[in-house]
This record gives sequence, C-alpha cells and structure tokens, in this order.
Amino acid sequence: MHPTSLSKYRPFPPVSLPDRTWPDQTLTHAPQWCSVDLRDGNQALPQPMSIEEKLEFFDLLVRVGFKQIEVGFPSAADTEFNFLRRLIDESRIPEDVTIQVLVQTREPLIRRTFEAIDGAKRAIVHIYNSTSPLQRRVTFGDASRESIKQIAIDGAELVKNLVSTLPRTEVVLQYSPESFSDTELDFALDCCNSVIEVWQPTPDRKMIINLPDTVQWTTPNIHADMIEWMCRNLKNRESLLVSLHTHNDRGTGVAATELGLMAGADRVEGTLFGNGERTGNLDIVTVALNLNSHGVATGLDFSDLQSIRNVYERVTRLTVTERQPYAGELVFTAFSGSHQDAIKKGLDRREKEIAVDPNIPWGVPYLTIDPQDIGRSYEAIIRINSQSGKGGVAYVLDREHGFDLPKTMHPQVGKRIYDLADEHGRELSTDEIRDAFFREFVNVASPLDVTDYELVHHTTERGQVRCQANITLNGEVKAIEGFGNGPINAFVHAMEGAGLKDFKVTDYRSHAVRGGSDANAASYVQLQSDDGRILWGAGVDPSIEMAGLKALVTAWNLLRI
Repeated sequence: MHPTSLSKYRPFPPVSLPDRTWPDQTLTHAPQWCSVDLRDGNQALPQPMSIEEKLEFFDLLVRVGFKQIEVGFPSAADTEFNFLRRLIDESRIPEDVTIQVLVQTREPLIRRTFEAIDGAKRAIVHIYNSTSPLQRRVTFGDASRESIKQIAIDGAELVKNLVSTLPRTEVVLQYSPESFSDTELDFALDCCNSVIEVWQPTPDRKMIINLPDTVQWTTPNIHADMIEWMCRNLKNRESLLVSLHTHNDRGTGVAATELGLMAGADRVEGTLFGNGERTGNLDIVTVALNLNSHGVATGLDFSDLQSIRNVYERVTRLTVTERQPYAGELVFTAFSGSHQDAIKKGLDRREKEIAVDPNIPWGVPYLTIDPQDIGRSYEAIIRINSQSGKGGVAYVLDREHGFDLPKTMHPQVGKRIYDLADEHGRELSTDEIRDAFFREFVNVASPLDVTDYELVHHTTERGQVRCQANITLNGEVKAIEGFGNGPINAFVHAMEGAGLKDFKVTDYRSHAVRGGSDANAASYVQLQSDDGRILWGAGVDPSIEMAGLKALVTAWNLLRI
C-alpha cells in the first residue's frame, strides 16, 4: 500500500476492560459446534451446490459429528426451501441433530421460514439485523438506534408468537446483532438484552446470542475483550448460549475464535476448511484439531480427513490449499534437511518408547499431531529436493523401500541424492530416490564385478572359510581365492592375493529388505582407502553372502570414481 493511502484509515478503538480475565484462561473443553457450510458456505460458492450435493454434504456433516447444522436460508429461494423440506419429509435428520435456519427480521420471511421447518423435531430459528454505525448510516439511510433495536424486538416477538403454530417442533431462538464486530458495545448489548426480554429464556430453555465477527476490523485480543464484556453484561447469562461466528478478513479467524472461547463464549459457528464470503469463515477443522492436539475431546471425528476433503472438494468445486492446516497436501512434509533429520529421529525414538509405554505423550519434532490420527500416512512426511539433507533421504529409503542405511552412510547418500534434485531443479519422487540409490550405490559392477563365488568351510580350523570367486576386472575374467573367518574376510584376502587390496574394511551391516521380496538381503560395507578416504557400498541379492560381496565390490568401485 502506498504511504499516501494510509491517511484514509483509522485505528480500531480498544475496549476498556482493565480487569479482563480471558488471558489467564485455558481451553479445557469443546464448545458446541454448528456447521454453516450449507448456508454461509454455500452462498459464497461461484456455483452453489445442487439439492443432491447439499444432501450429500449434510450426510457428511452428520458423520463427522455435528449436532447443529445450519441448513440454509429457506425464505430466500425455492431451492433452499425445497432442500429443507426434503430433509424433513424424507426423515433425513437424525434424532440428536438440530437444524438451524437463518432469516432476516422481516415478517414475510419469518413466516415463510416457519412453513419450511414445520415437522422438524427441533429447529434453531436464527434471526438477525445489522446494527453497526456504518450499516445504520449507509444501508439504512441514517437510521436511528431505536429504529434498529425495534427491528430486533419485532422479529423476536413474531417468532415467539409463531411457535404455537408448530406444535410438533421445538423452536430455539438465536439472535445476531449482525456486524457486531464494529457495533458500539453498549448498543449491541441493548439490542441483545431487548430480545432476551422478549424471549424470556431459562436455564432449561436457553436461547442463543450470536456475536458475529462479520468483518474482521481488529486484532483477536480486542475481539476477546468485546466477547468478555458482553458475557459480563448480558441479562440472564445463565440462560444463554453465547455464540461466535468469525470471518477471516485479517487472517485471524482461528485466533479470534480461540480467544473468544477463552473470553466466555459457549458455541462456535464455522465451516469445513473455512469456506465463506470474502476470505472465508472460521475453519472448524483447524479449531477442533487444535483442541485435539491438547488432549481435548471435541465430539467431531476427523480421523479420515482425506475422505472428508474429497467430498468437500467435489461438491463445492473448491480446492483445499497445500498449506491448509492439517488438511493441506504439504502440511506434514519437510523439505529442510535439518527438519527431515529431526523428524526421522523423533519417529524412530517414538517407536521404541511406545513399545515400552503405549500411553507416552506424542512428541516428534515439527509434528504437532500424529498424522495417522487424521488418516494421513508417514510416507508423505519427508519429500526430497535440493534443500533436503541426509536424514530425509535415509528416511525415504527406510520407510518407503525398506533399506535401513547405517547412520554414517547417510551423508554420502544424502549429498548425492539432493545434488541430483538440484541438477533437475525439482523435487524427487520416492521412486526416483530409490532408483538413484540403486544406480549410484547398489551393486555397482564397474570396473570390478564379482560374477560367481563358492564358500568352502575349513574342516580343521573352526570358523575358517575358503572363498573361490570369479571376478571381471575391466572386462577381463579372473578366478581368485582366499581364506578368512567369514565370507567378507575371505574375499578380501582373495583380492589381496590378486593385487587388488588398497583398503581396509571398517564396517559391515546387513538386513532383510522390508516390504520387498522376502528373498532379498541388503548389505552395507564401508571401506577406508590407503589414502584415507572412507566410502560405503551397498549390495542387494537373494544370498546374504553375495549381497555382502557386492557391497564390498561397490565400495571398491566407488573409491575409484
């Protein structure tokens, strides 16, 4: 923004609340949740959902665990009305689910809404009218406070009078001073208290006061001050559910909601993945999983988040971004080498710890939750590009392909793989990493190759073996022979006899290849050359002895590159 543009803006006034208590609160239990995907979310779609798509989305919300679902604005259009009627007439609403409908405080619209909910077991009728000075001045032509408050009172009285026309339906009133976020607090309170006086709620028959952050004008802490101030001053507080409905204009919808709950709110309205007008509504997925990450049960089941995302993207025709908290494609992915190494160490350590104590708290660097808890897999956590490090490559080879590289081999392999990614100028797939590992470090057969071998156990000296091997060196076939206390040692002596030993063996490891053929073994041999260089080679073969010899030959060949 150009500096000359700043003169048109003003700071948002703070709330005078010197004894605020919300900063000292901790979220220890979940609020009531209300999904507004089918109304607030749907109205913000470039192509609104069809009735069939809304029915599928409704069923999804029920499966997730929502007990309150705003199903639409039935007085606004026939599609909205007909969708609600199908829910009721086809008995699609579970006994423990309450539908919610939104309506402006206008008599014809309220009467049409009551026609729409007839036959529902329980319905929240959500009435609203705009209250902010900006709305009063611009939208309502300099309307007075009294005239705006009277709109709210008239709407509440009409709803109360119409309740008797629906004997089969329990009606709960919800009132929103729409544009609460920039309404004077004393006037917002006056409107809410006037509606409370009309409805006369009790602790057993509560009403909902919804305080929408319709447009985010300020920081989350001031929003929390506004919520705490209202909670302190609303009449008959024990008979109310104070509800939040935050938007995301400043990118702080989640923060404003969490601080609003700390400030005393009881209920949250929002959408899956934050769909909504402008920059969107609150993302309920994020708030719920944030609570889960602190051990707080929410009543919402996001254990298969990918399938939820699949339905959402198909019926809304929107895309969950790659960096969307919890649900994004890359949120459990590490490209940085130091991050990759820490994640690998953390996961490896956790496997050992939970074998001793299955209830040990989650603790893996850079991962706030276990991805498996929301249906994600560890395979996608680490991906390799030119910024990756030794630990990330080793992690992929281990988890994806079953190769448990010795730790001191990680730098050698990691550097070559991420150099390769740098050459390509892009991320490498897990298969490309495996192929490069094999090409560069496994069964390398030039200039030296071992084509056949035979081990003969010594009959007089316990543990001694004779290795007879056929090798090819620079295209020339030779037979060599040596004695030792094992296959590797005997082969080394055979190479020494052929004038090929300019090294010493400094390490050797082997294991069965996990997740691959049961017949394959992997071996790793580290050599130190006479001039001090140290390199690893790997061998893979159905025979563990041959895998070891191929690993040694590979390392010998790599010393000559």
